[in-house]
Amino acid sequence: MKITCNREKLLHAFQTAAAVAPARSPKPILQNVKLEVAKEAATLLATDLEVGIRYDVSGIEVDAPGAAVLPVARFGSILRESSDATFRIESDSEGTTIRGERSQFKLPSENPQDFPAVAEFGEKSYYEVSARLFRELIRRTIFATDNESSRYALGGVKLEWKDNVLTAVGTDGRRLAKMEGPAQAVGQPAPFGDVTVVPTRAMNLIERALAEDGSEVQIAVRQNDILVKNPRATIYSRLLEGRYPRWHDVFPQRPSSTKIDLTVGPVYAAVRQAAIVTSEESRGIDFTFGGGSLVLAGQTADVGQSRVELPISYDGTPISITLDPRFVIDFLKVLEPEKAFTIDLQDSDAAAVCTTDDGYGYVIMPLARDR
Repeated sequence: MKITCNREKLLHAFQTAAAVAPARSPKPILQNVKLEVAKEAATLLATDLEVGIRYDVSGIEVDAPGAAVLPVARFGSILRESSDATFRIESDSEGTTIRGERSQFKLPSENPQDFPAVAEFGEKSYYEVSARLFRELIRRTIFATDNESSRYALGGVKLEWKDNVLTAVGTDGRRLAKMEGPAQAVGQPAPFGDVTVVPTRAMNLIERALAEDGSEVQIAVRQNDILVKNPRATIYSRLLEGRYPRWHDVFPQRPSSTKIDLTVGPVYAAVRQAAIVTSEESRGIDFTFGGGSLVLAGQTADVGQSRVELPISYDGTPISITLDPRFVIDFLKVLEPEKAFTIDLQDSDAAAVCTTDDGYGYVIMPLARDR
């Protein structure tokens, strides 16, 4: 294998693929990234046998096709620390040589044929969604997942599709985030089942690998795994095993509740200020709506008190609820500061439901007021 490559482009692609490779493994070869070079294309492959990625690299001139197994730590450091614009990389059974304009490195190389296969996307039937929307689905739900749960499969994002709408859900049992948007079925793809829960780690990788452009993403669901493809990457992941809670029941139907319109930026700033006096033992902030203002009050022994007032449009009967400010901040920080949202409140004991006009919903369970 012989190539000439743009160092910056290879660095970006290598870092994305290398995120899959395990730091430790009983199979040392998995701590590498495989580079496959064909006549007019170059692809990086990485896997830990649960998650895998195939990532196309641009800025490559191919002198001789072939393959090389590149150690994550050493090769990544060479790419990162060098200031050369281009590299010439040659690999054979003796090892891999990397030449810059003023530098040269030689690394031992394992046999590329020993590297495990990474699934390709060969499906004829699949779901198709815009990359921009799919990134939003991930970004607005992934923070609410729970990798510590043993009772339910909460360590990932649940995907559902119905009537050309793709829904993503993340929950840790104390709050739940849901985002939905349009997605088309191409052919007759296998349906999303009750256990189509994609691990958080895989979702992070998918978001990182997706281009921020107008491209489309293809999603294929199989019995135990999922394949996600866009023009530059294919990602494979096994699905989580176990039950997922009946999340549809979490969104209450409350015709007599109080609905209050707010703007993200001012509320975000106010919550962050009020949260300054919270602690590990006392996290709750009292949110009181009424009289044309939102008053946020916090109090923690040995730490102090806070009171932050924010003018709002609601001038009705005062209503109070105690919430964990971390959960409120998580919701607000994935939205633009000028974004409007509605908070739906019943009383101090019922969940707060926040919604936006673009398919995003977020449920927060209240804290006891006698914390």
